[in-house]
Amino acid sequence: MDPSRDNPLLRFATFWWGFGTFLIFALLLAVILIFNQPEPTSLEDAAAVPRYATRAKVDAAQAANLSPAALDAATLVLAKRFASMKPVAVEKPAQVIPGSETAKKLAAAPAVDTTAIDAVTPEDGPPDPAVMAAGQASYMLCAACHGQNGEGGVIAPPIANSEWVKGPISNLIRIQLRGLQGAITVAGKEYNMPGGMAALSYQTDEQIAGVLTYIRNSFGNKASSVKPEQVAALRSEVGKPQITAAELTKP
Repeated sequence: MDPSRDNPLLRFATFWWGFGTFLIFALLLAVILIFNQPEPTSLEDAAAVPRYATRAKVDAAQAANLSPAALDAATLVLAKRFASMKPVAVEKPAQVIPGSETAKKLAAAPAVDTTAIDAVTPEDGPPDPAVMAAGQASYMLCAACHGQNGEGGVIAPPIANSEWVKGPISNLIRIQLRGLQGAITVAGKEYNMPGGMAALSYQTDEQIAGVLTYIRNSFGNKASSVKPEQVAALRSEVGKPQITAAELTKP
């Protein structure tokens, strides 16, 4: 009998050689599994699946109904048409660059007489419900600073029970068309919004009249409606610097 077969040291070394070989094999297998593991699916990836499917359908439908040659031909026609267009001069652009000659002329222009605009005539009944509904929808933009219930905020004054809101109509229209800068006192408290309120002159006369009618008859306020014609009468204010409380008519 070979005495080496009963050698404890040889058996011990053989065991550790076998265990080491198994461990190396396990480590290699783990590395292979780690590097070949598929990328986890995020919520964004999951949401993108139907979008890619829809895009594939749109691309297929477009390819079936509109050939690349037709697209190229249409692009050429449009390019020639755009190249032949000439800019049209406007006397009063909707957007005025601060410091430009147009801005200087507008700033130097005399103030509009607001007497007729502020002349309040008794109304036959409550404001038009359709106008109030449209004004309420537009007010969602204003609510970001003035509060959902007109309560105001840290820097924006309240609209609820405001003497300015219930006061002369021209004040509100001019603020909408020009924005507001500097301090203003509402209900005995001074507010001074950093950077001031931005002008909202991009809105139509009807939109401005609607939101002003809404705030003048909501949040505890009760006043006459604002008409689109009154807004139109002050459109010459557009482009002037942000108005200050000192330029407004005292409520």
